[in-house]
Amino acid sequence: MWPAIWIVWSCLFAVFETVALVNRREGDTLSENFRRLFRTRTSKAGRAVFAVGWCGFSAWFTLHILTETM
Repeated sequence: MWPAIWIVWSCLFAVFETVALVNRREGDTLSENFRRLFRTRTSKAGRAVFAVGWCGFSAWFTLHILTETM
């Protein structure tokens, strides 16, 4: 059941992001929302928090997938 849920979730995300990209309205893509959430345009601290969080997540996820650990 879980693989089906992840597939549906991924497909829904792809549809919503595609619609957001096509309609070109400001503030509706995932990237735009992350920029707003972390204030990357106006805050060096926000940029740093995002960069550390993203790099940390990427490193963890890489190890998680390659070593099959939690």
